[in-house]
Amino acid sequence: MEFNEKLQELRKQRGLTQDELAKELYVSRTAISKWESGRGYPSIDSLKEISRYFSVSIDSLLSSEELITAARDENDSNMRSIYRLLSGIADVMSIMFILLPLYPCEKNGHITSVTLWHCTHQKPILLVYWILFILLVSSGSAGIILNRLKAEKGQRILTAISFVLSMAAVLYLIMTRVPYAAVTEFFLLALKAVSLYKMPREKNQ
Repeated sequence: MEFNEKLQELRKQRGLTQDELAKELYVSRTAISKWESGRGYPSIDSLKEISRYFSVSIDSLLSSEELITAARDENDSNMRSIYRLLSGIADVMSIMFILLPLYPCEKNGHITSVTLWHCTHQKPILLVYWILFILLVSSGSAGIILNRLKAEKGQRILTAISFVLSMAAVLYLIMTRVPYAAVTEFFLLALKAVSLYKMPREKNQ
């Protein structure tokens, strides 16, 4: 008997619905549904909770092969969390485009670097700068929060938004001839690209 079948049997023996079991195990009903349909395995912590709640051993719940698969899935999930955290931090670091002197400004015949607060570009250009950087910082902050909450779907959407914003920022900074800021933003974009490339792929649900 596979793990998903064992879990269903144990739940039904207790006369519990998926919602009720989810509350007992401190997980979502979606997680219970996923486990019982054979689309994934619980984390090691959740397995311990299931074992404790039903008073059965982990060995009786999973075969050796299933236990290895569960451990591998948890490791992949942890790695995705780390890479998504790095991507979120990269976006939050966009605040330096507001605080650091990355913008050329001509004063008394000399070119100096100033912060965004003192940038002398035209107002429409400055407005776009502010919008892009505030959106990037907000996106990164939201990504870190969703990563903490393990909201996979929300993180996938935010990742796509983050990449679009970063590419738009790089192109706009190049167009408006702000080389230092453009190179810095390109570096952050590359960091996110590497994180996405290294991130273990999620299994089809």
